[in-house]
Amino acid sequence: MRPETVLAFDTSAAHCAAALLLPDGRCLTLAEDMARGQAERLLPMLSELLAEAGAAWRDLTRIGVGIGPGNFTGIRISVAAARGLALGLGVPAIGVGRFEALAHRLPRPLLVVEPGRTGEVWVQRFDIGSEGPLLACDPAEVPRLATDAAATGSAAHLTDGPVLAPALPLAEAVARLAALRAPGARPAPLYLRPADAAPPSDPPPVILP
Repeated sequence: MRPETVLAFDTSAAHCAAALLLPDGRCLTLAEDMARGQAERLLPMLSELLAEAGAAWRDLTRIGVGIGPGNFTGIRISVAAARGLALGLGVPAIGVGRFEALAHRLPRPLLVVEPGRTGEVWVQRFDIGSEGPLLACDPAEVPRLATDAAATGSAAHLTDGPVLAPALPLAEAVARLAALRAPGARPAPLYLRPADAAPPSDPPPVILP
């Protein structure tokens, strides 16, 4: 496998995070906490990262992007940016799920647990060489799930009380996973539930003959 130069980013939560994986294996990262404004900040951050490495857009061989799950708007920002950059640069864009990025380089079997926004938590199990589906469960089940995992040699990652913290910053994990994957379909957002935006209440415009 040839060395890759991968520019990766994630805006699936209240942050804007980016990583540049270089052919020698080094990885530069930038991350900022922000609840809004990712659309305006993302491309300047990517330019800053390239400048720090002394690299140019033409040096990139692929784009890595976090596809969620997470914030609807944030995921759309990243996926749209990745598709646009891939098209403009003539390189593949590789989508990486948040759960698999959190699990990257942690011992297996592993249980990744993340809180949802509707009173649920989402759980995904990673075994050696395979990964299970994303499952929703009641938060009351989380201690039992973590205990069961530990009893079978697994570990749990909990956002607000980690049994095992992620081994890498999120954007770096996205970059390293994107470097390992064969290019395929364009990245698409990974949503766990339908959008809850309400339709507009204003009457539709009148179309004149």
